Amino acid sequence: MNDTAAPLSASVSTPLFAWWHANARDLPWRFGRTTPWGVLVSEVMSQQTQMSRVVPYWEGWMAVWPDAASLAHASKAEVITAWGRLGYPRRALRLQECARAVADECGDELPRDYDGLTALPGIGDYTASAVLSFAFGERIAVVDTNIRRVLSRLFLGVESRGGAASPAERELANRALPEDAARSVTWNQAVMELGALVCTAKAPACDVCPVAHRCAFLAAGRPGLGERRTRPRQRFQGTDRQVRGIVLDALRKLPGDVRGGNAGAGASLPRVQVERLWKDRAQLDACIASLDEDGLIEIQPDGSLRLPA
Repeated sequence: MNDTAAPLSASVSTPLFAWWHANARDLPWRFGRTTPWGVLVSEVMSQQTQMSRVVPYWEGWMAVWPDAASLAHASKAEVITAWGRLGYPRRALRLQECARAVADECGDELPRDYDGLTALPGIGDYTASAVLSFAFGERIAVVDTNIRRVLSRLFLGVESRGGAASPAERELANRALPEDAARSVTWNQAVMELGALVCTAKAPACDVCPVAHRCAFLAAGRPGLGERRTRPRQRFQGTDRQVRGIVLDALRKLPGDVRGGNAGAGASLPRVQVERLWKDRAQLDACIASLDEDGLIEIQPDGSLRLPA
């Protein structure tokens, strides 16, 4: 571990914070414009999803279900339909499970401590840390892919590889965190934003980076640039994920006012139409079975499909 991590964080915070205040994206859940629950929803939606895709879904979602209690009482069909094309739709049902726990066990208020947040369904280390930092202003290191990459490059001069965060990366994030709680929140936000907009994985824009003058990675000639994944990115075309998405999209388009709670209530996709969705019948049936097992669809006795009530 580089013993100069903490002093380096102090030396780069001034230009980094100035860059953040001038360039931060104006996302609707930032700058104190939403509730802690709204922050949590944004973090769940943003997992493995481009931010530009998240914004309209988050705005629509929060307009219908502004708190945990309202989401808790929605039907599964409404929730799955509102999730739309965000991907990984099991997140939607886990978010509703979380909402029910918050509404029933926490008085519709998110816990303000790490253990309480991670005890909620579907809430792991990253989401709990992000909520504590961004919603409650607590001093806690937030460790995501962007932050890991920036800190590793900036302070250690090496690439951060894929996979789970290592103990060394977590230690570096903790040591680089400013002591002041308010500054730690800005630090987390600014480092994450820098990784998303400037210090990107394959093509970092070092010429416009506000901390390039102190970057050990740039000084070393950017060794191993882009070597961040432990396995190749999975193709999408022809995968089970694509087939599952096609099935769900067909069910979402069935007649019914999802905002009125009627989606999936009597609206089903006949088996003959189901079989037209994908040529590979064995793959289609396997994906339908997996969707049913995940609780995302219901298979009727005649083989037709519907969203769960």
